[in-house]
Amino acid sequence: MLTIRMQRTGRKGYASFRVVVQDSRFAPSSGRVVAKIGHYNPHTKETAIDKEKVTEFLSQGAQPSPRVVSLLTAEKIALPDWVELKKLDKKRKIRNPEKLRKNQPKEEVVVAEAAPEALVEETITETATEETAPEAEAEEAPAEA
Repeated sequence: MLTIRMQRTGRKGYASFRVVVQDSRFAPSSGRVVAKIGHYNPHTKETAIDKEKVTEFLSQGAQPSPRVVSLLTAEKIALPDWVELKKLDKKRKIRNPEKLRKNQPKEEVVVAEAAPEALVEETITETATEETAPEAEAEEAPAEA
């Protein structure tokens, strides 16, 4: 059975694709291609497909891959009724949604404005009494002797 699929070309990290007609038993990289009917560059979104060849192979029963179906519909090429139009699901399922930060319970931040001022006043009074206390003891000690 013939399939219309994409064959990767281009250098590493910069892929471009040929749209080829191939026997479904062979891998796309095998090189055993019946016909080259176009190309697609995903970086520039440039697509060039020979519409006459595509309609000829589709009429003979060639099965297009889901990605090729989306390319053909974008090029406004009429597809036979037996071709399944599958939407590419771009939304992925989230594995553990309970771990997401947005789904965690909100932490209540306690803001005590009066408390820091009271602490500052207490520390000031404590240090003042500690400084005066040794002086008072020193004054009393010589009087006793």
